Order: sequence, then C-alpha cells, then structure tokens
Amino acid sequence: MKISLLIGILFCSNLFACGNKNDDRFVFFLHNRFLEEHGLNELHPEFGRTEYNEIIAEFKKSGLKVISEKRSGNVNAREYAIGIVTQIDSLIKNGTEPKNITVVGTSKGGYIAQYVSTLANNHDLNFVFIASFRNSDIQNIPEINFCGNILTIYEKSDPFGVSSFERKKISNCEIKHFKEIELNTGMGHGFLFKPLKDWIEPSIKWANGNYNVE
Repeated sequence: MKISLLIGILFCSNLFACGNKNDDRFVFFLHNRFLEEHGLNELHPEFGRTEYNEIIAEFKKSGLKVISEKRSGNVNAREYAIGIVTQIDSLIKNGTEPKNITVVGTSKGGYIAQYVSTLANNHDLNFVFIASFRNSDIQNIPEINFCGNILTIYEKSDPFGVSSFERKKISNCEIKHFKEIELNTGMGHGFLFKPLKDWIEPSIKWANGNYNVE
C-alpha cells in the first residue's frame, strides 16, 4: 500500500519543512471506518455524516499542525500504521521532538493509532485512542503494545465503550502518562462523528502536553 507523504492536504503542505521549528506541535488525525468506504457527504444510516473537515478545523483552530487524509477502501490497519510511523520518523529527524507529536484516532483510526504506538515504540510520543477498545481485543489482537503517553476516550453507551486499562497493564513499554475519560453523551458510537468538545478539547490538551485532562 502506498501512502503519500503529502497527506497534510493543505494543513501542512511540506512535511519536512514543517518540522524545522522545534516548538511546532503536530497531530496525525486518523478517522473512523465508515469514511473509508463512503464519501465525505454520505450519511451513515444511524449517525449521519462524518464531520471530518469540521474535526480537522477544530484541531487547526487550536494552533496544532494537522496531518491527515481521507483513507480509501478497507485498509489494513497495521500496514497503514507503518506509513504513519515513517512520517513520524521523518519529523523527528528534521527537528521535531517526539513529545510534540500526537496521534489521534477514532474507531478504526484508533486501532491504527494503537499499531503506530506499538511499531514506533517511543515512550515520548502522545496518543489519543477514541472509541477503539473492546475486552476481546486482548485475545484477538495480542500484538498491540501500548507505548507513549496514552489518553483513551470512550462513551458509556457505545459498544466500544470500555476501559483499556488491561491492555495498558500487559504492555511492556514505559508509559509515563496514562489517562482514561468515560463520556456519557448517550450518542453511542455516533459521538465520534462530530467534533464534540467532550473529546476534541481533551485531545487538544493532550497534544499540548497537558496530561491532567478530565
């Protein structure tokens, strides 16, 4: 699978130049599965449109440099993650500190982000896993190993709304900061289709090195 290094799509048009300022903070945003196989304006039968551009805009508004793309087709999570790790390595080589890089993933994007965490194996990177953990993952995806500063956000009414503390407990990488937030929007899995402040604001704080989020 080929992943373009120009996935900044206007948000960061030159990946290597963007890393030259050491105080820049980057967010890799990885969207949900529905958007992989549907257009930006197509409606999910239950949750409506994935407000991808609006989500990106919220991260940009906070001053973060956003690197993202709309994935096409049913991509392999691990293979896609390898491409993200390559880009993270490029940023680091060009002057960006790992602590200034955050990977945010919703639903399937959260699983891709977990693979990035595993493969990058860098305890200074930041990660936000949103609506992307079930208890069965421990047995079904045993290769995942949390590494970095980890924030997980889940919704109580969502089937993916459970704590991933068990995964953290069995991971063998140093995790300096680990935090979980349980939401109670009543929106089920649909909460991540919109740029709700309930998950956007904690994600932005985490990306800015504020690990005391609530």
